[in-house]
Amino acid sequence: MITAGIDIGSITAKAAIVDDGKILGTKVIFTGYNAEAAGKNVYEEVLKENALDKASVKKIVSTGYGRNSVKFADKSFTEIMCHAAGAYHLDKKVRSIIDIGGQDSKAIILDGDGKVKNFVMNDKCAAGTGRFLEVMARALEVDLDEFGEISLKSKKPSKISSLCTVFAESEVISLISKGEKRQDIIAGIHESIAARVASMAARLGLTEPLMITGGVARNIGVVSALEKKLGMKIEVSPYAQVNGALGAAFLAATL
Repeated sequence: MITAGIDIGSITAKAAIVDDGKILGTKVIFTGYNAEAAGKNVYEEVLKENALDKASVKKIVSTGYGRNSVKFADKSFTEIMCHAAGAYHLDKKVRSIIDIGGQDSKAIILDGDGKVKNFVMNDKCAAGTGRFLEVMARALEVDLDEFGEISLKSKKPSKISSLCTVFAESEVISLISKGEKRQDIIAGIHESIAARVASMAARLGLTEPLMITGGVARNIGVVSALEKKLGMKIEVSPYAQVNGALGAAFLAATL
């Protein structure tokens, strides 16, 4: 049975199509100001790219902050449930998940059956999220996609003490004016994110294997900083950014 998952995030909208557990295709577009239109567009695009029509998809589940805007979905589930389902289907051994999205971050603990045992979430502040990294990239005039590789060149990461996006941006601007190297500032930003996420996750007591999901998982600098802070190896799936949409598609098969 072919099912679909649609994850409407604050920065990007993701869609996934699966057939009895097999991933047929995924798609990512920018959400923009109209979440409803983004959901419709990303779904139509993933269908087109995989030569499928709407009639072939039997069930659709939506998730993400804009999940209720996907009017054509059969049901919606929380991001926690969908990220758990997505990660577990990608690797049955996974017991902990760190998800860093556009506006929030989460840590999730799974049991042996892939069910959520416990979770903690930071959705009150943009610090330590994709939006935080976007602000920093603008301040440094660096393409966000280059952040990870640039930070790995650092020998002495800068100290970013503020946990507030606004104040941290001011700190970064101050460091630029002092002539600190770009790679050191970026590495410092990654260490700041890692410290914040690790502090949140420590409340749960993470266990390995640990997987990171969400768009920020594409940033090797953040992943590396998190590994050092947590003292754990972190698994990064090629589907990390679309993990929520995949989980939604897998859950759709249970409806």
